[in-house]
Amino acid sequence: MQKNLQLSKYCFNFTANLIDLPKSQSFDFSVARIPNLMNDPLLLPYLPVIQGRHQHFIDTLRRVQGDAKCLADACNSHLYYGLHRTHTEWVLREWAPNATAIFLLCDSNDWQKNKHYSFTKLNDQDWELRVPANILRHEMLYKLLVEWEGGSGERLPSHTTRAVQDEYTKVFSAQVWCPEHPYHWQHPRPKAAPHPLIYEAHIGMSTEHQRVSTFIEFRLYVLPRIAALGYNTLQLMAIQEHPYYGSFGYQVANFFAVSSRFGTPEELKELIDAAHGLGIRVLLDIVHSHSVSNEAEGLSLFDGTDYLYFHRGERGKHPAWDSRCFDYGKPQVLNFLLSNCKYWLEEFRFDGFRFDGVTSMIYYDHGLGKAFTDYSFYYDGNEDDDALVYLTMANQLIHELYPEALTIAEEMSGLPGLASPIAEKGVGFDYKLSMGIPDYWIKLLKEVPDEQWHVGNIYYELTNKRAEERTISYAESHDQALVGDKTIFFWLTDKEVYTGMSVFDHSLIIDRAMALHKMIRLVTLGTAGGGYLNFMGNEWGHPEWIDFPRQGNGWSYAHARRLWSLADDSNLKFKYLNAFDSAMIHFATDSKFLDREPHILVRDIERQLLIFERSGYLFVFSFNPTTSYTDYQFDVPAGKYTTVLNTDNPAFGGDNRIDESVEHFTQYTGKENLLSLYIPARIGFILKLAN
Repeated sequence: MQKNLQLSKYCFNFTANLIDLPKSQSFDFSVARIPNLMNDPLLLPYLPVIQGRHQHFIDTLRRVQGDAKCLADACNSHLYYGLHRTHTEWVLREWAPNATAIFLLCDSNDWQKNKHYSFTKLNDQDWELRVPANILRHEMLYKLLVEWEGGSGERLPSHTTRAVQDEYTKVFSAQVWCPEHPYHWQHPRPKAAPHPLIYEAHIGMSTEHQRVSTFIEFRLYVLPRIAALGYNTLQLMAIQEHPYYGSFGYQVANFFAVSSRFGTPEELKELIDAAHGLGIRVLLDIVHSHSVSNEAEGLSLFDGTDYLYFHRGERGKHPAWDSRCFDYGKPQVLNFLLSNCKYWLEEFRFDGFRFDGVTSMIYYDHGLGKAFTDYSFYYDGNEDDDALVYLTMANQLIHELYPEALTIAEEMSGLPGLASPIAEKGVGFDYKLSMGIPDYWIKLLKEVPDEQWHVGNIYYELTNKRAEERTISYAESHDQALVGDKTIFFWLTDKEVYTGMSVFDHSLIIDRAMALHKMIRLVTLGTAGGGYLNFMGNEWGHPEWIDFPRQGNGWSYAHARRLWSLADDSNLKFKYLNAFDSAMIHFATDSKFLDREPHILVRDIERQLLIFERSGYLFVFSFNPTTSYTDYQFDVPAGKYTTVLNTDNPAFGGDNRIDESVEHFTQYTGKENLLSLYIPARIGFILKLAN
């Protein structure tokens, strides 16, 4: 994608060792000075489209909000629909315009159709049932029998807050959840950190056990690890109930229900509360891009029609995911999804959301197999304006409810304005994922010999974003760890990981892997557009892929877990990678270097040396696999420089080729302040300019 012209002047291709910069070195890339989306001259031909989309948002906002003081006040479908307890009775409501009758099935009527448990039609859209308080009780199972012209089917309520699966039949039922003693919160939400350092995690695979792990186990055994590493944000996957465990949580059936396979809603609240007590904010990986096709568990054919929540016909079916696509133009669907955001924020005190599958939402063709190489692709009529309006409204509602909430878009097309404020005619996300970065690293490792790594290309790929955007950089997420792919460390080591990781053994393959694993992470974080993400266990080079139990692997849990004992074993080198990750994350927090954007000092293509400055720190990288350089000189702000982080430190499994006690002073030549450094092969280190 083309960069904003305001940045492009810093994106040259240099082959020389030294790069001339203004002697003042007075660059200010602070967040406060991020340019406005509408200042991009490349967008001028498309302003009518952008204006039209924004007006569509304003019109929809007015319609949905109505007379309410704010959008959040108008989005309460979860308080009306679903099961609710009053002082004297239970009230259950459903939106099912095509239904001819709805019945409650439960133990109280022996799970049989009974006229005494028949819903009353309130209008041409809604149904209601009121039953005495003694009919239902906490933890009782129930379902709906929905009838329509020509058919019927058992369904789970659209707004059920709990669904459980029978261990033997594997059938899901709704469960009454109304504990006598609801969870009592202990800690306030932590203040928003200036820059999110995100630890992405999956509850079920978070322990070494070959089974589904629980919220309690995660809180007791994994959360302390995350806190010790220094991450300030926890991103939880697969929380919304999904029938198929192997979907990684991305085939949601029950949008308001906490996945019961991990524990109870109270146990999730306790986990989030514990994280807050440690100063860690918690994000929900929310799936509003599609819904599972299952009828008995999900929303598909809820009232006998395929178009209640979804588009009619083929448009309502995702061609790649075998799932259903929401009709974001329907007011009821908008209220359902917006209320869902409100529910998770208020009921569970999540601190924000990572919105999954945004690219799939905003293009009619879901962006499948498409290269977005020109701005015209964002404005050619292939865009679902209703989806863009929904996302804008979601950001509006979320930040109304909780101004410090964090929203992140998983989006790969590079749509301008996605991470721009709504007031600037953007969609309103705080950040977007830099999805091209992990793909770039994997491609580099797979296809390019070390001797041909081009540091100019590396820097460009890591910093290639629009000037007005804030982004989350990452070397790898859960996507790169799934079966069919490999983690970075597994690409680097392959089978050697099983035999060469002892501290008592020496392996050139492992030496290379250890060095590059640390360097790739450090340069990715060092160039990040405001935030950083790591997937659980990858920080210390988890040796294998992720493969959830399925028919193809004999329903095995062997690869749906995390082998923490490897990182804890003092005789294995995994501990060094873990120690480095902790040092790197703590440095990012303490130094606050992410407050400003990086600017390049050296891109020495021939020697494979990359040096950039950020917030008074020099980031020095040698991707050269064999050659070390003495007395390497380049122009920097005058002063004394000291080493603050070094991938080659023995504490991180390095060879200790740099004396970190040495103080480096610049030498003025009459026109330049030159710093002279010894730069060994395959290393990354950071120098601080002393005050």
